[in-house]
Amino acid sequence: MFLIRSGAIEGYEQLVSQLGHNPAQILREAGFSSAQLRDPNTYVSYTRLADLLDATASRCMEPLFGLRLAARQSILALGEIALSIRQQETLGDALTYADQHISLHAHGVHVQQYPHGELLELQLGFDFTNTTGLAQLMQLSAGQAYNTIAQMVENAGTQLKIHLPQALPEALREGALQLPEKYVGHVLFGSHFGGVSFPLSWAGRKPHYDEQLLREHFQQRIKMLESIYPGNLQAQVRHIISNLLPSGECNIERVAVGLNLHPRVLQKRLQGEGTSFRELLQRTRMEIAQRHLQHGQLSVTDLALNLGYADVAIFSRNFKRWTGFSPSRWRALHQEGEPR
Repeated sequence: MFLIRSGAIEGYEQLVSQLGHNPAQILREAGFSSAQLRDPNTYVSYTRLADLLDATASRCMEPLFGLRLAARQSILALGEIALSIRQQETLGDALTYADQHISLHAHGVHVQQYPHGELLELQLGFDFTNTTGLAQLMQLSAGQAYNTIAQMVENAGTQLKIHLPQALPEALREGALQLPEKYVGHVLFGSHFGGVSFPLSWAGRKPHYDEQLLREHFQQRIKMLESIYPGNLQAQVRHIISNLLPSGECNIERVAVGLNLHPRVLQKRLQGEGTSFRELLQRTRMEIAQRHLQHGQLSVTDLALNLGYADVAIFSRNFKRWTGFSPSRWRALHQEGEPR
């Protein structure tokens, strides 16, 4: 099943309202609810979200809905992966990291780099499609890729381009429709790929690090966690753990930062509740592993990587200690949702 974080359409309801329509009604007709958008790390159907964007563009008579939504977002719409990629040594390393860990944000999309003369094309590919060829989803995704590169490269200028396979909208050609100001001079319609391009020489640049953006991310997260899990420290810790695991950088220091606590303070508070960070980490890994093995399509190797293990053998040993079975055997016994 193809899944994506609901945070990918951050700002959706506000934009639809500004366009004069009822977002709750459109969401309901597409099989979503406003409650699903409350936690940006809730995973929803990727294919259904693509259809939602197309339906919204049609209802609002806004052929550039996906671009307009992306223009309202920061790179935090991509969640944890946006923070991790900016910590890589070079922009090229950041893009490679993004492709390797894209499942942190979505399942069913790929990010590939293709040198083309003096340019580097960052091409987006999807494992599914719909009747529009994912027109609005491509707009949104390419816009988000643009936002990410622009934030990592200071003074990008007009050399950073958004590429869209769809034809130039008639209303835009006739002047009845305007591009989002953020993207004026940056969008190429009718391109041979969907994604972004920029000078190949940028690949060796060190990504710009925005400390204010990091603070903003954690402030938003703390507020969100307190609203979803009021007074439940263990649930808050496990929530952050589940989002950090695929990055391979899940430790008490990173989790404590996410809660605006010193690691020692966090450990002491957990001990006061009769548990520890290590116990919560193990429990979270086991539950995620069992969920994926029973309902998902990830290979055992990919699952191990998504759980932060550098070696699949270590994951397999731990899983057998938790359940008494190897991951493959457990999957064979529990797939289709019913133990046999």
